[in-house]
Amino acid sequence: MRFNELLHQDPQTKIYLGSPSLVRAPDGALVATHDYFGPGCPRNRENEEHLTSVYRSEDNGVTWKNLTHIASAYWSTLFMHRGLLYLLGTSQQYGSIVIRKSADGGFTWSHPKDASSGLLFRGGPFHENPNYHGAPVPVVVHKGRIWRAFEDCRDVKWGQGFESFAISAPEDADFLDASSWTMSEKLPFHPDWEKPEWRENLDPAWPKSGWLEGNIVVTPENELVNIIRFYSPWVTEVAARIHVSADGKKLSFDPKKDFLNFPGGRHKFTIRRDPVSGLYVSLVNDQTVELKLPGSRDQRNRLSLVVSKDLCTWDVKAVILQDDLPISPEASLRGTGFQYADWQFDGEDLIALVRTAYDGANSFHDSNRITFHRLKHYLKLIKN
Repeated sequence: MRFNELLHQDPQTKIYLGSPSLVRAPDGALVATHDYFGPGCPRNRENEEHLTSVYRSEDNGVTWKNLTHIASAYWSTLFMHRGLLYLLGTSQQYGSIVIRKSADGGFTWSHPKDASSGLLFRGGPFHENPNYHGAPVPVVVHKGRIWRAFEDCRDVKWGQGFESFAISAPEDADFLDASSWTMSEKLPFHPDWEKPEWRENLDPAWPKSGWLEGNIVVTPENELVNIIRFYSPWVTEVAARIHVSADGKKLSFDPKKDFLNFPGGRHKFTIRRDPVSGLYVSLVNDQTVELKLPGSRDQRNRLSLVVSKDLCTWDVKAVILQDDLPISPEASLRGTGFQYADWQFDGEDLIALVRTAYDGANSFHDSNRITFHRLKHYLKLIKN
């Protein structure tokens, strides 16, 4: 398989590469970030993962140069606003919500030391609530405000502990000033919202259902929703739609209407609206193998392009990446992953940064590469 690589990490280090994010800077360069996880990765004094690396490409993604490393930056989204580059995420795994600013294309960054310099919402001490969680999900401007989704992982219970919420600020505000930002109420997932037919293959040893890594999206009706990953022991191709009030304070979910058939809804995805066609686009790990194969529910060895007109009905338009190694389907499920793709429209192309486990990774989850990909003339695919 041919791809441009930001970094390859030797799996023997037990350091794995996560949370890719990608943006084009005002000077034309591409800027990318990723963080590190796993038992061998850098940790802070609370023994938490917390380090992010920054890269630039001056040749449209063909080659990449590491610029710097940022401590106390995790699960972060790069975004541009009014000529400035920002990095919005958490301070560590289950940390505070923090934002940084760069005025020189990613070479140097501000430091969120207090509420006036980017420390937006303080998390608790090690694993004490609140435990803020996220991923490189979209930052959206809508009706004069800027928006992003997060979660609070209550008591650090992966799955059922996630409570979804959104933060927002006026788009002309000082984003480094915590007083500029509003946090919505937090919405946990209730087990009684699940459909009875989903429970046919109940395995009590699996984590309980929950939602995480949501996408703030503007609907065709010009309203805000959070299309969020739904992790369940029983279903693989379902996402959820949480409605966000206009003032950014209230959330609502109707289990009768707001579960969506969504390819790859079990895994992290990023949704953006194409400015040319008006269609909604995502790159997903859709389910393609029989559920009887071991590990099939966690399939990430294929990355596909999906499209929707209304955020409710989604169609698979093309396979972007799939395993080409000469290994069995079972070995591919265990060892290969093209996941957590962050991507942007780039003229006539779509560009993506992918957390990649391929050719020697310890597992599909424990990614040993961050890779860059360019899908040329994407409009021809999504309009078919």
